[in-house]
Amino acid sequence: MPERQDSLVVERPPSVDALARSLAATGLPHPMLVDIAREAIASGDVESAPARAATAARRLLGPVVNATGVLLHTNLGRAPLAVTADATYTNLELDLTTGQRGSRQDRVGPLLARACGAEAAIVVNNGAAAVLLALAALAGEGGRVAVSRGELIEIGGGFRIPDVLASSGAQLVEVGTTNRTRVADFQRAGDLALAMKVHPSNYRLTGFTETVSTRALCDGVKAPVLVDIGSGLLDAATPWLASGPPSWLTGEPAARQTLADGAALVTFSGDKLLGGPQAGILAGRADLVAACARHPLARALRPGSLVLSALQAVALAYLRRDGDAIPLWRMATIPVDALRARAEAMGVGKVVDCRSVTGGGTLPGVEIPSCGVAVEGDVLMSLRDAEPPIIARVEDDATICDLRTVDPAQDDHVAAVVRACCRGRQQARTTNP
Repeated sequence: MPERQDSLVVERPPSVDALARSLAATGLPHPMLVDIAREAIASGDVESAPARAATAARRLLGPVVNATGVLLHTNLGRAPLAVTADATYTNLELDLTTGQRGSRQDRVGPLLARACGAEAAIVVNNGAAAVLLALAALAGEGGRVAVSRGELIEIGGGFRIPDVLASSGAQLVEVGTTNRTRVADFQRAGDLALAMKVHPSNYRLTGFTETVSTRALCDGVKAPVLVDIGSGLLDAATPWLASGPPSWLTGEPAARQTLADGAALVTFSGDKLLGGPQAGILAGRADLVAACARHPLARALRPGSLVLSALQAVALAYLRRDGDAIPLWRMATIPVDALRARAEAMGVGKVVDCRSVTGGGTLPGVEIPSCGVAVEGDVLMSLRDAEPPIIARVEDDATICDLRTVDPAQDDHVAAVVRACCRGRQQARTTNP
């Protein structure tokens, strides 16, 4: 019964445990529900508890439908990849031939080296780590590393080349100018531990510019040349694609060609144009790769068995020349006519031609013809409220679901949610003419 105080009825708040148990249908663990219940009671708004629980659930990692047309969307995990694993042990660091302890780098590294024409390769946990390890191992404390001023870039998350160099212990030697750098600038830098070229990512210089090619740099300096190609294209010839390299890849640096031009070592990401999990790859001369593997940082930066297993599957697909087994390449190379047929089959919204991009700091300004369905106005929030959420984009006061980045198995879900959005907008116009 409510207590009476000074003739006023004071409602007792529910117990924390009772409120938490009433939220069990959300599927969240009970300790999380207890925290949510306490917050709701403390705020004086017990009725907000279900909404708070729903918000907490949506903050957890979960699948989304990428209808943005950005193939390597950083906010959505970059390259899509299906990873499944049984609850079992693996031979992560066991040599099954000898029965002795082995190295986790002996699994995927040789496969990637074979795929890109390197003598050797190792894997770390991301692209930035690959650059850091290479600089720390090959330049060491005080080793002089020459980089063109036009390549001292900053990319997403505050990753700055000068800061990475400083963290590695190497000494940065800036050469050239922001817009023009020549081989002679590197030659005037004196004795170097390394000469370094950096992929510009989503940054471009145009106009009165000059850069040094990998081949020219390798021919012109005595120091080993380290090239961060960034996006992870293995081979510009794309032998894993039956139709050959798509036109939108023109000019993108690739590991095989960079090594063939004389680079001693290349570094790149696993979750960009490689189409694998988040990882960093160092590939090149066997002695330099071995030096990186021996450095103390290599243990701190090494990936776990799940990443290596996923990357192994991707590497084997490349060696089989099976681009269809890599979701990124399957999506990137779907003909526009096939996308248009899917859009028309949905029977919702308006079928529209649109443009996709690679994203993830790769190929800035390059667009890929695509097709999708459009709905009048901004319905992004309604799409995100779906289960699973659909992430799209707004252009010219219309919401576009670009099908290039949507798996065909998700078409029915997209169609149903878009249809519901259309009905909702129609009802709103009827109610408020």
